[in-house]
Amino acid sequence: MEATVDDLSAAYDEFVAAAAAVMEARAQSGGEKTAATDAALEAFKQRWELFRVACDHAEELVESIRQRIGSECLVDEATGSASSGSGPAPLAAAPGIKPISAVRLEQMSKAVRWLVIELQHGAGGASAPGAAGSGGAATPNAGAGPGPGGQHPEEGGQ
Repeated sequence: MEATVDDLSAAYDEFVAAAAAVMEARAQSGGEKTAATDAALEAFKQRWELFRVACDHAEELVESIRQRIGSECLVDEATGSASSGSGPAPLAAAPGIKPISAVRLEQMSKAVRWLVIELQHGAGGASAPGAAGSGGAATPNAGAGPGPGGQHPEEGGQ
């Protein structure tokens, strides 16, 4: 992460220096187009592209970290092992929802992924045979079928 920040900072510094060089070349030429202003503009364009690439890399890193944190929070909330202050508040807000094991969460996640894949590959009636075929793969995980169904009456009962 530090390397990404360093790369972004260096690219920004070079970009700003190139912008200053364009302004200086333009001032020295009296606003006229010269080889020096063209060279400064070309260097500026190159630095701009390098800065954009560094920004894209930094954005990818931030998105990756955000997704990782989100996944960890989801597992923590689902398993009831949320850290200190944030755990009790969400659990207090939803007292009818019982924590589940991380293994069970992973099984349900896989079942959902299989269903999404089936829906993406099949349309209407074509997905029904696919669901039966790979339903076997999703069925052990989709023991989630009765699980969530079993959870709904419990939630309704409270």
